[in-house]
Amino acid sequence: MIDKGTKSCRARRPGVPLRDHENGNGDLTGPNPVDRGKYGSKIHLITERTGLPLSIGISGANMHDSQGLEPLVRGIPPVRSRRGPRRRKPGKLHGDKGYDYRHLRQWLRNRGITHRIARRGVDSSQRLGRHRWVVERSMSWLAGCRRLHRRYERKAAHFLAFAGIAATLICYRRLAK
Repeated sequence: MIDKGTKSCRARRPGVPLRDHENGNGDLTGPNPVDRGKYGSKIHLITERTGLPLSIGISGANMHDSQGLEPLVRGIPPVRSRRGPRRRKPGKLHGDKGYDYRHLRQWLRNRGITHRIARRGVDSSQRLGRHRWVVERSMSWLAGCRRLHRRYERKAAHFLAFAGIAATLICYRRLAK
């Protein structure tokens, strides 16, 4: 039997369900703009200075990174400091050129967060690399978890839960040293 509903016309046995990435079902999935339109998800991450994840989120692969910044910043939990009250917002936020929009800069300014976002056409990517490698390293730690490397879950809440567990394990391993 040939299944015409998928992007590829492969023969499959009757009664065998398609995987989520084959038929595009599932919450928060979208066509990937760089991988021949295959459906997938994107993991968004905010880390602190040493690479510990503070806030994690997922979206469809076709959603622009700038649209995920506000929910991530709102999702940062209060962090205990050595003295004084808990910090409810980061002191400074570094971002690459994908976050260079006037409304995002204004939103961060209104919340009292100092931003350091590279400007398109002005700043080179080399200067921001001093801070960006920390986030890239944390993303590679997340990618080391097999359950996150390929999305098997149909429900976005389940995938986000596994991403949260992986972030918790990263924090535990880092703080146990």
